[in-house]
Amino acid sequence: MEEALSRDRLIIFGRYPVPGNTKTRLIPVLGPVGAARLQRHLTEKTFLAAKAFNARHKTTIECCFEGGTPQKIHRWLGSGPRVTFQRAGGLGLRMRAAVFDALNEGCRRVVLVGTDIPEVTAPILEEAFNALAKHDVVLGPSTDGGYWLIGLKRPIDLFGNIDWGSPRVLGQTLAQARHQHLTVCILKFLSDVDTPEDFKSWKAVENFPEMFLTVVIPTVNEEDNIQRSVSSAISPNAEVIVVDGGSTDETVPRAESLGACIIQSPLGRARQQNRGAALARGENLLFLHADTLLPKGYLTEVFDILMAQGTVLGAFRFRTDFQRPTMRLVERITQFRSEYLQLPYGDQALFMKKATFKKTGGFPSVPIGEDLFLVRQLIKHENARVMMAKSAAVTSGRRWKTLGPLKTTWMNQLMLAGMILGISLKTLARLYRWSG
Repeated sequence: MEEALSRDRLIIFGRYPVPGNTKTRLIPVLGPVGAARLQRHLTEKTFLAAKAFNARHKTTIECCFEGGTPQKIHRWLGSGPRVTFQRAGGLGLRMRAAVFDALNEGCRRVVLVGTDIPEVTAPILEEAFNALAKHDVVLGPSTDGGYWLIGLKRPIDLFGNIDWGSPRVLGQTLAQARHQHLTVCILKFLSDVDTPEDFKSWKAVENFPEMFLTVVIPTVNEEDNIQRSVSSAISPNAEVIVVDGGSTDETVPRAESLGACIIQSPLGRARQQNRGAALARGENLLFLHADTLLPKGYLTEVFDILMAQGTVLGAFRFRTDFQRPTMRLVERITQFRSEYLQLPYGDQALFMKKATFKKTGGFPSVPIGEDLFLVRQLIKHENARVMMAKSAAVTSGRRWKTLGPLKTTWMNQLMLAGMILGISLKTLARLYRWSG
């Protein structure tokens, strides 16, 4: 019996979430990242239902996706599912290929389920497989006239001559089944989340965070830099909070003119960043120095990195606007430290899930190196991973211009060594201020 059950296959048929390429009908409402977040959320719900079903039944779970790579999909959903990719062609051809491939490999029952139905559960999947014991076909009808699930136990072609994407899909499929004298089991009607109206109805009963990311920028007298910094972060899917520590110049009005939310705070970078995080609406946090610029399309990289299981922290590559050959060496050294020692610094725009930040207790109230202490706290846990973006955040080279690249780099490494060795942070802070 167990050998026969192992030949059952559940195919999760969907798309790898990529901002701008996923849930395109919802982009005008949610923005590119918001639409991709919804796709990710619905896919994860379907996958969890599949895992719950599989805990009781020996079934192969196959993720048949459009887009992504096996590495990215396993990084996101774990090593459990089998990963395949959809064939070229229209929806019917792609579904037919996925189901027929499984049947031709010797599977006795194949159920294909989409990823747009939040109400799919393990009992519903069990009902679908059980229905194939007595029926030729099982269909999960959707309220928009299509279907969200199809199950077969032999290669029956019900995928041709269908007006895919229309409200006639279910009726045309049933007509073909009748023409071939097939018995069909109809599951209960469920609703897709595909359109703005669908989303509005679903959102009324589902707790789905509205904001993907909050960018927190601590400032004090940064009028020369703040406008460019805020402009690099502004997005429909990100709120920007400027936490000001008592500026006496034009920092606050310049940031406010670009739409940033302004919060006042006692001076101290750790204190300011923690205050901004406490008031953030985003489900993720990015901490940006006021003299640093985020790369174009930064949200897509943040989205992709934070999808990975075990990722506690992401950061961008390090680059400055100080154009000297020596700085290229400094940047390579920084990249080595970030990737191989898992120790990016705050000027690389650190980002993480808000829940992860809260779990660590936030930035420690120390006079220097609050970013390093937070990173070291994050990577303490087993299998914790820091991931680097492909793009670089460009930070001002003003300190390197003043002290010179070699002296600045030497001082930074001295600070790092001092913290690791346990030298008094007040002493290190005085030395750092004296050097600059």
